[in-house]
Amino acid sequence: MKKRSKVGVENDAFDRQIDWELRPGGMLVQKRDIGDASSGPMIKIKVSHGSYYHDVIVHAQSTFGDLKRVLAHETGLEPKEQRLLFTGKEKEDNECLHMAGVKDMSKIILLEDPASKEKKLEEMKKNQGVLKAYEEVAKVRAEVDKLSQKIVDFEATLLSGTKVSDKEIGVLTELLMVELLKLDAIAADGEAKVQRRVEVRRVQSFVDTLDKLKARNSNPFSNKSSNAVSVTTKRERFELGVGSLNAPTPLPSSTKITQDWELFD
Repeated sequence: MKKRSKVGVENDAFDRQIDWELRPGGMLVQKRDIGDASSGPMIKIKVSHGSYYHDVIVHAQSTFGDLKRVLAHETGLEPKEQRLLFTGKEKEDNECLHMAGVKDMSKIILLEDPASKEKKLEEMKKNQGVLKAYEEVAKVRAEVDKLSQKIVDFEATLLSGTKVSDKEIGVLTELLMVELLKLDAIAADGEAKVQRRVEVRRVQSFVDTLDKLKARNSNPFSNKSSNAVSVTTKRERFELGVGSLNAPTPLPSSTKITQDWELFD
């Protein structure tokens, strides 16, 4: 809807065409022209945000949405995370400052949206939890690194032909199990959970290695003996013809047979 109005200035009259728009609720107001707002007067607004005050300079005919975009640079809060209150009432983004009565040096209260604030707190707690889990897994990894060096020493000792105390192997196994319990108690999500799983498998592999070392330490010739028995059994079966469809080949006799015959009367 358009309406023409006359404005007189020093006996000179001129016509100005005014555009109107219908606001929610049925109120008919002058339509805001962005081009006019950018060339209109500037006003300073004092914005209260918690214990801080921000002096913001905007165009007098800006909207509260425009003010939010300016405050986003000042406060770090996205426009959708902001709630602006003027004269005790929350204002919508499409409301104009001058239509709401905002003037130079007016005071506006900025609040952070509760849902957004709660979401940020949850993300902060989650990030802190992930960081804590990383640190706990790193501590366990450092201890396991120390214990793994002892496993390497045990292997070198056994390979040299020297036995290792079973008690020392048992103590080392228990220490690894303690670290495994520490990993199980760590509450982790995301990448921290992956790191914990990797460390759990690493500890379990070291425990398996110690079990094998303990068996080798108890009977260092167990592998060789088993191989010897296996080879002997195969040899005996071959000599007896077991497992073959053909009869065993007769062994050559030590008696020498000749073609010379002797006649007896």
